Amino acid sequence: MTQGRIDLALVHHPVLNKRGNVVTTAVTNMDIHDIARTARTYDVRRFYIVTPLPAQRLFVQRILDHWREGYGKQYNPSRHDAFRLITVTETLDETINDIVGTDGIAPLLVATSAVFHTKASPYSLVKRMVHEKGKNVLLIFGTGWGLAETVFLRADIILEPIRGNATYNHLPVRSAVAITLDRLAGIG
Repeated sequence: MTQGRIDLALVHHPVLNKRGNVVTTAVTNMDIHDIARTARTYDVRRFYIVTPLPAQRLFVQRILDHWREGYGKQYNPSRHDAFRLITVTETLDETINDIVGTDGIAPLLVATSAVFHTKASPYSLVKRMVHEKGKNVLLIFGTGWGLAETVFLRADIILEPIRGNATYNHLPVRSAVAITLDRLAGIG
């Protein structure tokens, strides 16, 4: 069977704040740059930035325009190459519909969390699905204090959390993306 593809979504709504309330978080310039470069390194097909806020989508578009069409395109061709992967969507549903429009079928929805869920699956299972069974997956990462429960309820798989060797557990999302992609798509 052919190898599947990985798409990635960085969700800014619905996510939680530190009090556990569902909120919309701001898109950060650093996440755009670092996650795009990481996604390109691991041959991710598309990197979706999901935000319902028009001002935030405009912010992302201005950055994309600089690196895709503006001075940045000539200044740093490798950044331009990474930024080609980015698509901005308003909702997770719009993201899924975009993938269905390309592939003709829905991707396997794989949610991530820093908190252990009783239905958490090991990375080896998802890696096998992508590499051996040819499944296309959408890796879903949350910002703020993580994805809202509504995202987990619709996920096909919830990945086990990344664990360090300390009790401290608050990785930046761009680091979590890099570790996850290395575990799922890295060589070795």
